[in-house]
Amino acid sequence: MPNHIIIKKKIASFKKKIFVSGDKSISIRWVLFASIASGISRARNLLISEDVLAAINIIKKFGIKVVQKKNLFIIFGKGIDGYNFRKNTVINAGNSATLGRLILGLIINSTKKIKLVGDKSLSRRDFKRVASPLSRFGARFKLKKNFSLPLTIQGSKNINSIKYHETRGSAQCKSAVMLAAMRANGTTYIKAKKSRDHTEKMMSDLSLPIKVIKRKNYDLIRIKKVKKVRTINYNIPSDISSSAFFIVLTALSKNSELLIKNVNINRSRIGIITILKKMGVNILLQNKKIYRGEEIADIKIKSSKSIKPINCPTSLNASAIDEFLIIFLVAAKANGNSYFKGLAELDKKESPRLKWGSKILNKMGIKNIRTKNSIKIFGNPNLKIDKKIIINNYLKDHRVFMTSVIAALSFGGLWEIHDSKAIRTSFPNFLNIINQLNKL
Repeated sequence: MPNHIIIKKKIASFKKKIFVSGDKSISIRWVLFASIASGISRARNLLISEDVLAAINIIKKFGIKVVQKKNLFIIFGKGIDGYNFRKNTVINAGNSATLGRLILGLIINSTKKIKLVGDKSLSRRDFKRVASPLSRFGARFKLKKNFSLPLTIQGSKNINSIKYHETRGSAQCKSAVMLAAMRANGTTYIKAKKSRDHTEKMMSDLSLPIKVIKRKNYDLIRIKKVKKVRTINYNIPSDISSSAFFIVLTALSKNSELLIKNVNINRSRIGIITILKKMGVNILLQNKKIYRGEEIADIKIKSSKSIKPINCPTSLNASAIDEFLIIFLVAAKANGNSYFKGLAELDKKESPRLKWGSKILNKMGIKNIRTKNSIKIFGNPNLKIDKKIIINNYLKDHRVFMTSVIAALSFGGLWEIHDSKAIRTSFPNFLNIINQLNKL
């Protein structure tokens, strides 16, 4: 089976209802919390992707039993101190920086050395940003000179609480410290720039000793040592980041309408909805409800006849950080020039995404000006692509692949998009849903 796809024309009009895969952020966190719970936890609609399976494989290495029965996953937790740490254990986070960074906080009590590795993409990313605060708890790290993987961690049985100021808006760094704080003596205090808050919500839902005070630009978090984690049964909602591709596809397609069911609309994740509404995209949130502290809704989208340009507020960056590639496609069709700034963090993702966003636009014929942390996009609502475009050599970044597919279906042209297996890390069902809307 070839590891690339060919798209020859725009998508036809559609009116459909779809379900997308389970939320990756919640899926990984459920696996980790269930593994340290005292008893049996169950989850349905867990995202079955390489990133989540990597999390399951890691907890299995620490002696945790996991059973899958079709759409049901069962984890037999052994308690807060239930991990069986063995000498010279090697754990593999695959492509997942979320997993790679969070697991370090969770194993900070291992007195045995543990080696963390990852794939080519993850192995180029910065792990000093998480090793530095975790070392203050008493863990010792050995990293490569460029602070990337592989690394070795050796924790301690006597872990002291810390005060930590997170300034990047990184939910991964914040969460790693929060997980370590669960094992620390005393109270850990965190001042964190606004970012995703799934870890806080899951800890609160589990009635763990956490207090969060929300300010305008940052959160104050206080965590005391955890003695016991209760079991957690979870029906995982659909992923807003995965839904984003279909939101944009519908907005850019003619005479189309889409309903995406049961999506997690956590306020720290819906920057894309706020941004697209500002650009005139017709989006409606229906059947809102709260489930285990998370906001859930059905998302209804209709084709947009006219797209407005945007000078995107940097205050929305953290809540849309994984969606900017797909947002750039909307800006490409805007009637005017759009400007996005403060995006240096994009180039620290699975691939240099700001660079790739610019590159895809250039291939499409959309003028743009990129700096190290910003991009100006000169929209063209009348763009027609009548040439061949090849997308390859992008470090197998799943979001580059999926963005390219949406671009091909929205703007036309002949597209040859390589490394289709990249979607296995986060959204294996992506092309199946595309085929529900448009037979490739």
